[in-house]
Amino acid sequence: MTSTQANRLSVVLWSGAGLALLLLLYLLSPILAPFVLAGILAYVANPVVDRLSRYRLPRALAVTFVLLGVGLIFAGLVFIILPLLIDELGRLAGHAPAAIEQINQRLLPWLSHHLGISLRLDASHLNQLLAGNWDVIQPVLSQIYTSVKIGGMAFLGVVVNALLVPVVMFYLLLDWHGFIGRVAAFIPRRWQSRCQTMARDIDAVLAQYLRGQILVMMLLALYYSTALWLADIPSALSVGLVTGLLVFIPYLGFATGFGLALLVATIQFTGVAPIIAVLIIYGIGQLLESFLLTPYLVGERIGLHPLAVIFGLLAFGQLLGFFGVLLALPLSAILAVAWREVHMAYLASHFYQNEA
Repeated sequence: MTSTQANRLSVVLWSGAGLALLLLLYLLSPILAPFVLAGILAYVANPVVDRLSRYRLPRALAVTFVLLGVGLIFAGLVFIILPLLIDELGRLAGHAPAAIEQINQRLLPWLSHHLGISLRLDASHLNQLLAGNWDVIQPVLSQIYTSVKIGGMAFLGVVVNALLVPVVMFYLLLDWHGFIGRVAAFIPRRWQSRCQTMARDIDAVLAQYLRGQILVMMLLALYYSTALWLADIPSALSVGLVTGLLVFIPYLGFATGFGLALLVATIQFTGVAPIIAVLIIYGIGQLLESFLLTPYLVGERIGLHPLAVIFGLLAFGQLLGFFGVLLALPLSAILAVAWREVHMAYLASHFYQNEA
């Protein structure tokens, strides 16, 4: 077999292996989410574990301390949100009679005048309404029960994944350098130097991304807390902190903070002014995040043009859904490093330099 044939056979084998790996990842995609999340968290936490290990702390103990720290951060978020929800539910219960009276005086007369629907909210009328329409209500309740049962199974899956993430993260951190070494051993020797250089560049870019993202979170937490406080929205500090800290989760973080703020504004029952204020505050906040803070504080740190940041968010969201949006900027940064290498190789190639 000639060297040319050997090279072609090598290319075919490596291409086949790559396609087989992509197919396997596609087939296993339903169970990969906790492993991907654990890998991301392990990558972020590994420098802290390495630093603790330098102080002669056993790596297993260092990993345990880091996992406890991550757990405390998530627990802190829960303890910020739960008291807020409990307080607002109590406020809602206290305002319920006044709210029912407002509905009876303002909304129901309008329905009666324009739509011919005559109703009044009180316990006896509600019981009569339920008794007279039980044949209609029973299928609805059955459908609700089915939906709750399906939702319960989905919730159980979320809980199982949440419990699996720290376990996977522990073993990844415990043998992080061993995993990296075993992956590096698969790289052909003639490519190892170039791959190591690219890996260092990517690591530096991702570190800049994390610093920029943390800065964006802090600024947005300050903005939302201050703006909600100026608008006289109750629990402004808690809602603002939750919105800012969860903003790294695209859409879901913003939606959580916006939903909490809207709930707090609505159950004041002081008119539409607080609701309009929340809509304006979160509209401006979303514009600041999408078109100013993320493109300039994150994009510039990782060497991406603001337009490239916006395009990357849209493109990866279209291709990979929620995880695509979550990983859009890190993936864009990795592609930017790879593109620089490809560009340099192209400029040095015979194809580019040959004028004939």
